[in-house]
Amino acid sequence: MRAGFRMILDAAGIDVVGEAATGVEAVAAASTLLPDVICMDVQMPDMDGIEATRRIVADPAVSAAVVIVTTFDRDDYLFQALAAGASGFLLKNAGPEELVTAVRVAAAGDALLAPEVTRRVIERFTAGGAAPATVHADGTDQAIVQPAAAPAASGVHVDLTEREAEVLRLLARAQSNAEIAQQLYIGEATVKTHVSNVLQKLGARDRVAAVVYAHTHGLV
Repeated sequence: MRAGFRMILDAAGIDVVGEAATGVEAVAAASTLLPDVICMDVQMPDMDGIEATRRIVADPAVSAAVVIVTTFDRDDYLFQALAAGASGFLLKNAGPEELVTAVRVAAAGDALLAPEVTRRVIERFTAGGAAPATVHADGTDQAIVQPAAAPAASGVHVDLTEREAEVLRLLARAQSNAEIAQQLYIGEATVKTHVSNVLQKLGARDRVAAVVYAHTHGLV
């Protein structure tokens, strides 16, 4: 599978700087190779991909975006991945062009969540239900931490400028930075600045949390 991914990415002009066969190797490789994007499996020997993602994201020396690539379209994997800090979620049966797009989107700092996945995240938050438990390959049970929690707020009275509010609404409609820039007639660098300001003001860890906030507070 890794060899196939390498061939696809190499053919698209994306430099593959390394591979890892286990979660432990992935964590070590991330800290030494410092990639821009990591395509992470879930079920691996020694350490599963969710825990590996959590450790990589927690390392201040590593700024890589992590895209979870798994065979299983399961909510427990999805929510654990988001809770661990993953920037995207992709199924292994996705086409080559989808893999290439996923890597480029993650490298650009955008979240890689299809609209239907975003809806599942939002539904989980609005329902207020607890995330299900999962069973790892070694047979151990582990409760899932709630995914990328939407920032606590008593209402929509967050100190956003008019332009920042516009950017947040477009984020909630799954627009990329490039699409937002085109719609608002501003540069992508300006969009990135607005997104950063929005996340900071909302107290949101990532774009997914901002999307959840926008939906749960009636901004879209």
